[in-house]
Amino acid sequence: MPQFDTVIRSQRVVTQEGVVPAAVGIRSGRVTAVCSYDAPLCSDRETDLGTVALLPGGIDLDVTVQPPGRPLREGYAATDTAALRGGVTTMVITPAPADPAITRLVALDTHATAAAKTTAHVVFLGGITARSTPADLADLRAAGAAGFHCSLSGEGPGAFVDDTRLHKAMAEAAAMEVPLFVHAEDARELVTPARAGNSAFLASRPPRAERRGLERVVAAARATGARTHVSPFTAAECAAVLAAARAIGVPITAHTCPHYLCLPAEHVPDDSPAHRCRPPLRSGANRDALWRALLSTEDSAITTIGSGHRPGTGVAALPWTLPALWTAAARRGRGLADLVRWTAAAPAELIRLHAKGRIASGYDADLVAFDTAAQQTVPADDPGPYAGRSLNGRITRTWVGGRDAFPPEEGSYALSERREIPIHAGDGRPGAQQWG
Repeated sequence: MPQFDTVIRSQRVVTQEGVVPAAVGIRSGRVTAVCSYDAPLCSDRETDLGTVALLPGGIDLDVTVQPPGRPLREGYAATDTAALRGGVTTMVITPAPADPAITRLVALDTHATAAAKTTAHVVFLGGITARSTPADLADLRAAGAAGFHCSLSGEGPGAFVDDTRLHKAMAEAAAMEVPLFVHAEDARELVTPARAGNSAFLASRPPRAERRGLERVVAAARATGARTHVSPFTAAECAAVLAAARAIGVPITAHTCPHYLCLPAEHVPDDSPAHRCRPPLRSGANRDALWRALLSTEDSAITTIGSGHRPGTGVAALPWTLPALWTAAARRGRGLADLVRWTAAAPAELIRLHAKGRIASGYDADLVAFDTAAQQTVPADDPGPYAGRSLNGRITRTWVGGRDAFPPEEGSYALSERREIPIHAGDGRPGAQQWG
């Protein structure tokens, strides 16, 4: 009889074959067996989750870690804590905003050093600006960058790319066989907000900015064949542009975030910085249309969903991403298999993390216990966009490489050095806001 380090049993294990009762055997940080729920397995440690579901750990694309004015290492530590609380076991780090931005090899080395003690896995994207050279991209790729990121509307000198640089970036990414992530709002369609407030910010970044940008991105992707991922995608009226491109073979997909799927602009405080993101939150009608595009019975271009975490400069929502998404998705009749596809399997496939995103023999034992029946209220003083809202679902445990990461093991780095973000249980008070 094989000896496992750990066995985790659940009546609802999310596998490629469906949601099934199973026992998962783990050895040396990897899943080495998925057996029947009551299989007699010998192990050093065993956990029976009962009806609490067991999911593969989330792979969160397009995460930033550094609030303005905070040291980079502190940003990684705080974001790591938030990720583990939220069931995210792999963070894909976008190159900016950050100091330094990951546009040169020396900057990537700085980030790797700052992230050295994180418990969650960290994957880096290299940044492409108007000043990037082919040598810069080659150096970043050789050092392990899993892909590249550019913007059509970044801020600061050289922060966004024109059509010539976009085509070159795509050609270079295609030659390296890695994806290019693109923030697709067209800078030429943006204006300075007429006043303070989220409504004015929304008016300054209309859906046509995404449409114009998408048209540019599709043209470049069609010419170069580069695997292109629009991140984030928010303007549902542009879904037809993506669908038409995919119908003619353009390798383009899109990423969105739970706040775009859950929080209509009409229902958030106009003066709240916690709801100010780029692109902005859009109308309830847009939210409903975005769901229709995501849930299309045909080939949906929206393949991945992640937090869009931007501490200090936008939405900071990592700990609540999975419950928020589950709350809204379950109301639309979607199940755990959909959740795992959007947050784990599809992201792993996109950036070719071949040992992640599934619960199967040979895959990394990055796992999440998710109680779908639990209810919680986000504390009113939470700095993110879900403060005071009622959510369904709770992450009760997270494992990274088969080891307890949340709650952290006694004496671990997660316990001893990361206390910035308190763990709130949620008191289930009546009258909490509903949405989604």
